[in-house]
Order: sequence, then C-alpha cells, then structure tokens
Amino acid sequence: MTAEAGAGATPSNAPTPGIASTPGHVDLSNFLRRHGPSLIDFRRDLHRHPEPSYEEHATTDKICNWLRANGLDPQVLSRGTGLICDVGYGDGPRVALRADIDALAMDDLTDSEYTSRRPGVAHACGHDVHTSVVLGAGIALQTLDEMGRLPGPVRLIFEPGEETVPGGAVDVIKEGYLEDVGVIFGMHCDPKADLGQLGGRVGAITSASDTVEIVLRGPGGHTARPERTVDLVRVAGQLVTLVPGRFAERAAAVGATRLVFGALHTGEAPNVIPSVARMRGTMRTPSRELWDAAPAILRQALDDVLGETGAEWELIYNRGIPPVVNDAEAMGTMEQAARASFGDQAVFATEQSWGGDSFAWYLEDVPGAYARLGTHNPASQGPRLDLHASTFDVDERAIGIGVSVMVNSALLWQAAHL
Repeated sequence: MTAEAGAGATPSNAPTPGIASTPGHVDLSNFLRRHGPSLIDFRRDLHRHPEPSYEEHATTDKICNWLRANGLDPQVLSRGTGLICDVGYGDGPRVALRADIDALAMDDLTDSEYTSRRPGVAHACGHDVHTSVVLGAGIALQTLDEMGRLPGPVRLIFEPGEETVPGGAVDVIKEGYLEDVGVIFGMHCDPKADLGQLGGRVGAITSASDTVEIVLRGPGGHTARPERTVDLVRVAGQLVTLVPGRFAERAAAVGATRLVFGALHTGEAPNVIPSVARMRGTMRTPSRELWDAAPAILRQALDDVLGETGAEWELIYNRGIPPVVNDAEAMGTMEQAARASFGDQAVFATEQSWGGDSFAWYLEDVPGAYARLGTHNPASQGPRLDLHASTFDVDERAIGIGVSVMVNSALLWQAAHL
C-alpha cells in the first residue's frame, strides 16, 4: 500500500492473524503488520467524510486511488458511484468479495477524533469497516498474484446505495458483474459479538424487508358529529393496532412476520374529522416463501379489520429485498478460514436477524455466504451498542481479522474448485 501508517496504529495486543500457512490458506501476519495501520487510517478517513446512498463520489475516488496505486484497474459503475475491480487471471469461476460503501442519514454523536464532519450523515452501520476490509483483502490478493500464489481470479465489489431499496446490488448485477462469478463472500459488523469472533449460519441469516403504505379515505366531517361520517382517526388507530396481529395470524402457516408502522399522518385541525389518513411501515419476514405471499395476505388482513368501518382503503406495497440465504458450502468455507486463522473458538452460530441486506440479491443468482464480524472490544466496560446507534463505533482490530477471513475464504474456495 502507498498510504503511510499514522495515528490509527494497530494496538500491540491485537490478535495475530494466521496460525499457519497451509494449502488454500495463508498467514497474513506480516502483511497486516505492514498495512494494518494504513487500513485503519483509511477507515477513519471514510468515517470523517461519510456520504449517503448514491452520493459516494469521494468515497469511490478514494477506493479507486488506492487500488490504482497498487497496480489494479478499478471500474466505476455507470451510476458514477461504486466500483468493481478484478484481481488475478484464469479461466475458472471467479470469487467475488463484496463491501457496501454508503453511510446513513443520521448524526454521529461519537466523541472520537474521527467523528463525522458532515452533519446528518454517519457511518453508524460499519460500512467504512466493510470497505476497508475488502480493500485490504484486494491488496493482499494482488500481492499474492504478483508472487504467483493466487490460483484464480477474484472480483472486488464496492456496492453503492445499500441503505436504499432495492440497493446497489441490483446495479452491479444489471451491469453483468456477477455473470462469471462462482461464489460470493461478504461480512457485516456485529457490535454484539466480541473481537475475534465470526458468526455463521447456513440458510437465511437476514430477513426480507418491504415497505407498505396504506391510504384511508372517508367523507370527513365535524368532530361534534362523528356518527354522521367515518371517523378516520379512530379507524386509523384500529388499523395500526389490529392489522399487524391479524396479518401475523393469517401468515403463521407460511412463516413468521413483523409488520410495524413508523409513520401515521392524518388531519390538522382539532375540530375536523379528516378525509384522508396515511400510514407507512415495514413488513419483515425470515421466510422466502412468505415474502412472495405477503402482499395478498396483508390485503386479506386489511379487509378483515376495515371491512365494516365504512372507510375506503388502498394498499401501496413496495417490494424491497429477499432474505440473505447462505449456501452451506460457502458458509463452511468462511468458517474454515476463520478457524484456520484464529482457532476453533473464533466461530459461533449467529441468530437470524430481522434486518435486511441487499447482499440477498447476489445470492438469488450465485451461491455465497454472509457472516457477522465481531467488533466489540471484550475489555471494554461500555455497552454493546446496536447498529445504527448514534454513538456506534468498532474495535478497529476487526479490520485485520476481516481481511484474513476474506482472503482465506477466497483461497480455500479456489483450492477446492479450481
């Protein structure tokens, strides 16, 4: 790497990646001692200067500059943000490593020296870490390729707009960058898991996530005479209170679900019964089958609750993303990479999340695995903050751990398939 090490030096008590070099696995200790501080500095630069979905122009430029400085040829996506970069050559199926690069629309309330300098935008989901991990993995794989030790081709994917629906993965796929990929690996920060741990799960690891909007209409009227009209505020209250439960009951035979409303807007004047009410929320399910059936079941639940109220209703159902469903062999490869580098205790069985991730779109087309990267310092006395918390931060030693797992996942898979 060309960037110099600075304030973000890896602590001396950092775990040492690489127990041994074996077929399909390399010890990255020396690489990370040399380049780890620069990767931490890179992460801190992204954290200081976050960019929201599809506005990641400076972030894209920074990634491109680092890759070009190391002899690689990144290609920016047609939207103008996000990029892909190929490492190595060969005729066999390509391994893809994916990172997401966008930040959230929220304030950063941390007190670190790398706190966001852009009000209302923050890397509170760890995408700055994901980007640094895949960048470091790409440079490490390029180094191996120059030494003649990279068995086959690898593609780095730096996805824009992951925090939007349906997410930048759709753009990557539309532009054909998954067509020659045989497997894809990714990981997400897990602030609930300790540093040095990797959470794995075969099958669904996230949930489908859709947005719903329900519009109620009535004639309106005077609050002194609600019996002469449709009391739309009361009906809206019934809807948000009763429909989630009725929906869950109807969906139970197919799968679990969570319908939660986050917005309700109706009326302005205290003495006027409004004629329009709007509610918006999300529908989440860990079941791929229920994701397909959810719109029809929700319409039935709405009819159950609203049928006798006299209100007219309209459902605007926006399909989001399916669950991330991990392939057994690919997940086993990531777990093998973690164990080879950090021991058997490094891997734990993670729970399925109710959150969604656009990584799911890749796994609709090719096998792959998505893992949880532990980022909590076990020596810390502070709380284990959740993702999207205003003071979210990570133990930056996780970057080196992530690099080791991603590199060795690619190498182990290639050793088994090329």
